[in-house]
Amino acid sequence: MLVPVLVGVSVLVFLMLHLTPGDPARLVAGPDATPTQVDEIRHALGLDQPLYRQYYVYMVRLAHGDLGQSIVTHDAVTDELAPRFAATAQLSGAAMLVAIVVGMSFGIISATRQYSVVDNLMSVLSLVGLSTPAYWLGLMLILLFSLHFRWLPAAGAGGIQHLILPTITLAMFAMATVARMTRGSMLDVLNQEFVQTARAKGLRERVVIIRHALKNALIPVITVVGLQVGQLLSGAVLTETVFAWPGIGRFMVDSIQARDFPIVQGGVLLTATTFVVVNLLVDLLYGVVDPRIRYP
Repeated sequence: MLVPVLVGVSVLVFLMLHLTPGDPARLVAGPDATPTQVDEIRHALGLDQPLYRQYYVYMVRLAHGDLGQSIVTHDAVTDELAPRFAATAQLSGAAMLVAIVVGMSFGIISATRQYSVVDNLMSVLSLVGLSTPAYWLGLMLILLFSLHFRWLPAAGAGGIQHLILPTITLAMFAMATVARMTRGSMLDVLNQEFVQTARAKGLRERVVIIRHALKNALIPVITVVGLQVGQLLSGAVLTETVFAWPGIGRFMVDSIQARDFPIVQGGVLLTATTFVVVNLLVDLLYGVVDPRIRYP
């Protein structure tokens, strides 16, 4: 289903962009251009052709790995998107790693100490993480760690120090979601008979939790982690704006405002491809975690 999903995405994005108000040819030509100059630019960009013809040309080029040229900069779309997508992938990957490690750890600890002070504290922290806006958290982290303590840079990209604050900001919502899902899934498994049997055999509690309980509780957690990829890619727009991170999120917003159709189409298609591929990997991972799952 990966191919038809991506084709459907390309059709929807293509149609929505061409139905939005504004004339890309007029934007490229400038406010002082004559109607003749605007028509010439429109013809050069192929915008005077029927929509189905424009879409056909776009898909033929896409099949050859050509996403077209930017209307604004006249550079290849792949050259424009590649470094920015790499920066977003670096930020989103770091955020996802933090969300998985910290969120699952919090969830396991909460489940094994149900209704304790630790469980209640982690539940409160998870709720705070779910309800805290990314832009506000980012600004607070900048005020505290950049302006007050001067430990970390406030903006820009560079070494690991530049990655810490935006990673925490972007990972907060996903981390809270993973923690809550891990806790709920672990509680369901810990009450089942095979866990009680493992404890009755005299196995150490750590072995019971990791080898028996966690392994059987991973399916819902893996599903949530796969869905969080889309959340991280969309949430990166605010995070990249706050920290001046040179990623694809802010670049896409600027391209939409400039009616740069090839850039927007390429960016959305690239993001959709990433999301669909990750969810395909999640589906395949189900069979690895639980051998009883088989696909026809």
